[in-house]
Amino acid sequence: MTTAIALPELTAGTWAIDAAHSTVGFTVRHLVVSKVRGRFQNFSGSITVAADGTPAVDAEIDVTSITTDNAQRDGHLKTADFFEVEKFPTATFKSTSVKADGGDFVVTGDFTLHGVTNSIDLKLEFNGVNAGMGNGPVAGFEASTVINRKDFGISIDMPLEGGGAVVGDKITLNLEIEAGLQA
Repeated sequence: MTTAIALPELTAGTWAIDAAHSTVGFTVRHLVVSKVRGRFQNFSGSITVAADGTPAVDAEIDVTSITTDNAQRDGHLKTADFFEVEKFPTATFKSTSVKADGGDFVVTGDFTLHGVTNSIDLKLEFNGVNAGMGNGPVAGFEASTVINRKDFGISIDMPLEGGGAVVGDKITLNLEIEAGLQA
């Protein structure tokens, strides 16, 4: 069930994610003391706003498009040790509710990664709507959440001799989304 949340500037219709002006990124602890950042280069999705203002979000991520700007690491991330992209090439998100949270929002939805589906909450900031550059209005959003990779069956353990692990369990997902209203 999606809660009726009206964003006054976000008119009814389908708002398609503009991948050229959006980012689906992540950070993860590495060797306990630093973070590795990465992103998925190919993704698509939409925000559908019903006549009563109720929004719904659907998105798909091409997991094979992962990049951390290190070819060797990216190759390893695609193996059965991590994402197993030959078997699970896509991740999906489908919202189940949108609720106000002060001046921001919480978008709850079913996130499927590595063949496992769990409900996650995305903390969402709505950045407003702009008239665009001749192709109709565009809306901007920023969202983030923290997931545990083990909850999605990515359970590689690479312990360090002095304690901790090579790769942390917690993954922060960061989304910067621009979406255009479809005619």
